[in-house]
Amino acid sequence: MAEVATSATSDQLLVVIDPVARQTDGESVRIVKDVLSAGAATKVCLPDGPEEFARALMRRGSRRPVVVGDDRALMRAVLLLHRRRELAGCVLSVVPVGPVLGVAHALGVPLGAVAAARAVLDGAERRLDMLVDDSDGVVLGALRIPAPATRQEPVEAARPWLRTCQSLVRTLVPARPARETAPAVPGPSRLRVEVDGVTLVDLDQPLEAVSVSPGSGGGLASVEVRPLSVGAEASPLLATGRTVTVTGADFRYRADAGVAGPVRRRTWTVREGALGLVLPEVG
Repeated sequence: MAEVATSATSDQLLVVIDPVARQTDGESVRIVKDVLSAGAATKVCLPDGPEEFARALMRRGSRRPVVVGDDRALMRAVLLLHRRRELAGCVLSVVPVGPVLGVAHALGVPLGAVAAARAVLDGAERRLDMLVDDSDGVVLGALRIPAPATRQEPVEAARPWLRTCQSLVRTLVPARPARETAPAVPGPSRLRVEVDGVTLVDLDQPLEAVSVSPGSGGGLASVEVRPLSVGAEASPLLATGRTVTVTGADFRYRADAGVAGPVRRRTWTVREGALGLVLPEVG
C-alpha cells in the first residue's frame, strides 16, 4: 500500500482510494487528489485490496476518512466501522468514482469529482439513519425483495483481488449456498411482512416486491409492499416503523450494492443518526 503525505491547512484527512476507482477512472482520481491536497492536510493511501483498505481505516488516528470509490467501497467502510463500533464517533466523507454510484447519489453526495471533493472540504456533517439487520449487516439506501436480476460486472471489477472483496460485501448478510432447485428468475413471493410487530401482509398473499429504506430521518423505515396484480393493478401497501421483519420460503434480496440470501427470516431495525456523512451545505 503506497502512502503519500502532503500539507495544506490544519484540517487532517485520510484519503483512501479504492483500487477499482483507480482502474476505472484514473483522471478523476488525480483531480480529487489535487483538490483535496490543495485544501487540507492529506495522507493518501492506495490500498491494493480490501485487507489494506481496512487497515488504512483502522489506523486513521484523528484524521477524517475520505473514501474515493464506488458504492461497494463506501459499504465496506461503513460496515467495517459499524462492526468495530466506531461509526458513532466517526464522520465519513465519500467521493464517488467507479461503476456503481446509486447509493452515494441517493444519500446526496455529488457525482462529479470536483463537486464531491469540494463538498469534502466545505460541506457539513449530517447524521443519517441506516438499517441494521439481525446478522449485523447494514443498509444505507434501500433493500428490495426479491433481488432484481444483476448486471454483469464491468471488466475493471473482475480483478483477482476483488474476489476477496466480494466476500466482504457478502458479509452484509452471511449467505448460504444456493440450492439447485432455486428458480433462475424470481417469481411471485409469498412472504409475511411485519412492521413493529404488526402484520402488513401474510403468506396467503402473493407479492411482486417488497422494498424497505431508512426513510428521511426520524428513526422510521419506509416500507412498500406491492401485491401481485391480477387484472386491475393492485395498490401498494405502505407503512413506516422502527423494525421490519420478513419471513417466508428462501428468499434473496438486494441491499444497496450487494445481493444476500437465501434466508427464511430477516429483521431490520432503524438506527437513528447512525451514519455521520459530510454532504454539501443546503441553501
